[in-house]
Amino acid sequence: VQLQASGGGLVQAGESLRLSCAASGIIFSIMGMGWYRQAPGKQRELVAAITSSYITNYASSVKGRFTISRDNVKATVYLEMNSLKPEDTAVYYCNAVGRTENYWGQGTQVTVSS
Repeated sequence: VQLQASGGGLVQAGESLRLSCAASGIIFSIMGMGWYRQAPGKQRELVAAITSSYITNYASSVKGRFTISRDNVKATVYLEMNSLKPEDTAVYYCNAVGRTENYWGQGTQVTVSS
């Protein structure tokens, strides 16, 4: 199983980034997918999630700014991040959850300067 996250980088406040997570080794279409983040000295937190039925859920801090989506053909989940703030700075991790499975990607760094 591999979850390959990409798209992180250094941006200024107010700018946008799009994260991608390409999955392999799983039946992607039946998995719930999510993005988590962990800032230095803080616990990992859920940013956004999307079920196999395309139901989405967002942390209150990102609602209205971030959009999660999935492409089952490409086995990829995306996180469109707009109006980025310095407090969005963190390592972002991709997560795949099934009935008994729980997989994590390697993380991609997002840094937002003020």
